[in-house]
Amino acid sequence: MGLNPRYIRDYFAQSKARQILVWVFQIVITVALAAILSFAFFQTVAIQEGSMDPTLSAGEKFLLNKVVYQVSSPNRGDIVAFRLGDEAKGSIHIKRVIGVPGDTIQIQNEQILIDGKTYVEQKDFPPIKNAGVAEESITLASNEYFVLGDNRNSSEDSRFVDIGNIKKEQIVGKLWFVISPMNKLGLLKG
Repeated sequence: MGLNPRYIRDYFAQSKARQILVWVFQIVITVALAAILSFAFFQTVAIQEGSMDPTLSAGEKFLLNKVVYQVSSPNRGDIVAFRLGDEAKGSIHIKRVIGVPGDTIQIQNEQILIDGKTYVEQKDFPPIKNAGVAEESITLASNEYFVLGDNRNSSEDSRFVDIGNIKKEQIVGKLWFVISPMNKLGLLKG
């Protein structure tokens, strides 16, 4: 009993077609996963001004995690990117979260007070010369955040009416990785 040459040829043709289909399927899955990851974690943003000095400098570029705040909320100290108002395509602003929902924020005697207690930051930022609207206490609503630039005396931030408190839906994401300049390449230490 011998093997039929036609059967062998048909078997190998089917096996080759199956291998090609598996290969195409793997490529499609890989490209889809890369697109999802790229959309979620690899949007780039650049610092346009010096309001975040000395932590971040004008011209530096970062990757933005756009998913993190879909599953959690910003924390005090996070460096976030946000858009003003309802501008879906407006410019992106970058600041540090100081106040979170429910906090009462006030700036008095060059100090930040949160719920009446002096907020001690982990970095040495300059004393605040202009308290702006935070001269009077501000209580944040359930979806509001108070943000400041690290260059406290040269930053337009939540202290000013043009910016005000930031709503969670205005926050685009969290800065997490430095991509430029090359000598700072790596996770953001902020």
